[in-house]
Amino acid sequence: MKSSKASSAEDLLPERVPKGLYYGGEWHRAASGVITVSSPSTGAELAQVGSASAADLDEAVKAATAGQKLWGRTTPRERTLAMREAANVIRANKEELARLDALDSGNSLKGMLFDVELAASLMDFFAGLATELKGETVPVGAGKVNYVVREPVGVVARIVPFNHPLMFACAKLAPPIMAGNSVIIKPSEETPLSSLKVAELIGGLFPPGVLNVLNGGPDLGAGLSTHPGIASVSVVGSAATGRAVMRQAADTLKHVSLELGGKNALVMFPDADVEKAVQSAVKGMNLPWTAGQSCGSTSRVFVHESLYDTVVDQLAAAFDAVKPGDPLSPGTEMGCLSTRGQYDKVRGYIEIAQNEGARMVAGGDVPEELSHGFFVRPTVFADVTPDMRIAQEEVFGPVLSVLKWSDYDSLIEAVNGVDYGLTASVWTRDISQAMHAVDDICAGYVWVNNSSDHFLGTPYGGMKQSGIGREECLGEMLSYTEQKNVNITFET
Repeated sequence: MKSSKASSAEDLLPERVPKGLYYGGEWHRAASGVITVSSPSTGAELAQVGSASAADLDEAVKAATAGQKLWGRTTPRERTLAMREAANVIRANKEELARLDALDSGNSLKGMLFDVELAASLMDFFAGLATELKGETVPVGAGKVNYVVREPVGVVARIVPFNHPLMFACAKLAPPIMAGNSVIIKPSEETPLSSLKVAELIGGLFPPGVLNVLNGGPDLGAGLSTHPGIASVSVVGSAATGRAVMRQAADTLKHVSLELGGKNALVMFPDADVEKAVQSAVKGMNLPWTAGQSCGSTSRVFVHESLYDTVVDQLAAAFDAVKPGDPLSPGTEMGCLSTRGQYDKVRGYIEIAQNEGARMVAGGDVPEELSHGFFVRPTVFADVTPDMRIAQEEVFGPVLSVLKWSDYDSLIEAVNGVDYGLTASVWTRDISQAMHAVDDICAGYVWVNNSSDHFLGTPYGGMKQSGIGREECLGEMLSYTEQKNVNITFET
């Protein structure tokens, strides 16, 4: 049975969210095909939105190419003013955008309100970097001047996932646009509504063709990755999706940026502050934000044997205290999983873990009163060994594995013994021990005595199969430029 708040939000959708494709500064009806969007928390159909065909994509790329030629000639000040205004518009519509994402993705309203603020902050951050698109001069001898300039790459495609629909759409459009490119955002076919609303709210702040939003499924993703008119493609998603994009982009030698999966470790040394470390382990799972559906979640907790029993008990109690509920309720601590596929996958891993001998100490079941949606209680498994599948494979849900360790070298081997290397967290009062662990752990983003927090301007990204490139920093914006070297010979 749907709550009154959910019903109210659903009733507004037909009038308040556009359903088409946005390119060239206008809304277009898809040439063929629609996508049915449903609420993961209630099962109710929310909307039918257009699904872009190959013909739609061609038209969008033409519009984006024309728009980029104009936008690429604008001054840094013009770009900054437009992006700052866009960020202000996003903030001014915070409540509606957050409710759309909570309804569409199943994430908690509280988490999505935070997402809107983070999205606007990232837009402001990149707006402030407009004058950092600097070149350089190179001394080459008398009678010559040699200099390097940065130019936009052209049309950029950014494929964003279902776990942070609004935040990723806004954060990923900002760097390429500030570098003088046009961008085509492809939201997840499961959660397109907030991206469509963003196009309606801020699309007109840029010249036609600069900001474009196309709905679609895997076929559209493949089209973006192979289209000869697109210079760069980036994806936030699974490692499998990243590999597919790389293969598809190879024929046209596109720039590729990949922010992919993680199987991240939080390590507790014997001298760790247990209470704070346990709190950080819970925080690191991003339960209130995305129900654990985060590539950066610290889903493997390695606990020294001297602390193990205490930590397991405290983690179980902390996870039991997090109650799933209606995503649209302001008091909800954790929403639901965003898709049927993710729900089935998480429940499958819970069964696999039990079959492999892991001991479930919290969660694991579906709340009866929430059985109409994709809800799973936060789950903790103890006595996990490094060879188990839940210790090797990304679950992407509210499932935490606790592993016991005693020997440092074996610990590092286990921490690094996965295909991923995105984040890690180290808990110790010994700075020397902390620095040794930071050096030895293969991860692109490491916290010491903390977890989960991101900091504007610091490069976020992973090693191994966690991706290629860095985001949330100057380097991300620069990656959407080409360097051109100019050599001038003059008479002396």
